[in-house]
Amino acid sequence: MRLPLWWDVEKSVKEDGMRTLYHHPLCPFSRLVRVVLGEKKLEFEAQIEKFWEARPEFVALNPSSEVPVLVEGNGTVLADAVAIAEYLNEIHRDPPLLPADPVPRAEARRLVGWFGHKFYNEVTDNLVGQKVFRRLGSRQSEPDSSRIRLAFSLIHAHLDYIGWLAERRAWLAGAAFSLADISAAVQLSCLDFIGDVPWEDHPAAKDWYARVKSRPSFRPLLADHLPGMPAPRHYADLDF
Repeated sequence: MRLPLWWDVEKSVKEDGMRTLYHHPLCPFSRLVRVVLGEKKLEFEAQIEKFWEARPEFVALNPSSEVPVLVEGNGTVLADAVAIAEYLNEIHRDPPLLPADPVPRAEARRLVGWFGHKFYNEVTDNLVGQKVFRRLGSRQSEPDSSRIRLAFSLIHAHLDYIGWLAERRAWLAGAAFSLADISAAVQLSCLDFIGDVPWEDHPAAKDWYARVKSRPSFRPLLADHLPGMPAPRHYADLDF
């Protein structure tokens, strides 16, 4: 099957001035873009995408069939959460989500990479991936208990690291709220939705997360509902 060229895809998008975000509620990378859009106060239409089905129309937008994908009102198609976030931060500069100075900006990007790769691979994918997406995918199967145990053994070190950063800085990357905080918080929010964050053992990380959780941009995530998968009572509680 011939995939459409990039400009072919752009021409096929309805140009009605409203951006569309293809996402899944329990995908942390989709959540990252949702929070960035919220911080920038940008309106968008959210379309839940069952990315594992590789719907042809969606594959035409992103051949990897991965969410998130953002389609701007003029037809521009953007994929990859970090690429979308940085694009939005450059196009819509207020409020800035990366520090202006090179060294703290590099630190923020390092932490975005840490949580988007190391944390995701060691914890989120082994918990949300096994408990949720493995059951939803086209090849439904039982969770791998060894991967779940591994994630539970590793999450404590990550929460200790978040707490260590939060106790020494105003926000994870420095003086201001940034993409680093968003990247960490969206991973934890997915785990919190399935009740898998041992908050009681990590008060410093919990206090930092409570501050992020109280931001208006984060509220839509706390309202997410998945059929047959209720979140724990504390999930949407700002004073959890």
